Amino acid sequence: MRNLLFVSIFVLGVFLYPGFLHAGDLDPKYHSKEEFSLKIPFGRNYNYTNILVKRVVDGDTLLLESGERVRLIGIDTPEMHDSDKLTRDSKRSGVNASKIRAMGRKSYEFTKKILEGKRVSLEFDVEKYDKYKRLLAYVYLEDGTFVNAQIVKEGYASLMTYPPNVKYADLLLGLYQEARQNQRGLWKD
Repeated sequence: MRNLLFVSIFVLGVFLYPGFLHAGDLDPKYHSKEEFSLKIPFGRNYNYTNILVKRVVDGDTLLLESGERVRLIGIDTPEMHDSDKLTRDSKRSGVNASKIRAMGRKSYEFTKKILEGKRVSLEFDVEKYDKYKRLLAYVYLEDGTFVNAQIVKEGYASLMTYPPNVKYADLLLGLYQEARQNQRGLWKD
């Protein structure tokens, strides 16, 4: 069965991509069995040091040109839509759901303004994915702006730290406290 799969992939590769097989590729005097590998040039590899933010989903979640979703590490923005989390946040904070949704909209608009349609770099911490299969990342604009920190600094996010992804937890905590003290963003009276 494995040989049939190999032959099928090989034939498909030669048919769809004529440059797939070069003279001498299968000649044993050029390759040992260990170094022969089948490379099919299908799909696209994404470089996380220069990738486009296709869309901002909410204040702390992005959609990349690769189709992957990114959850910004270390921050949490209010919910914009009805959800179990919105209900929990409303009960926990004593703030009604419509006010939380309005704050979520402000966070979304801020994040959208600085990220949507821009090329970014991603930095990963200990864990690369969350339980929803989203990439977990620290995001940087081309000019070096640390986006996660900028959102907190401007007062559009609270902190959300999940060990072991705590590389910038102290920095974000300081920025959060400063934003609250100076009543920026969502913390305005």
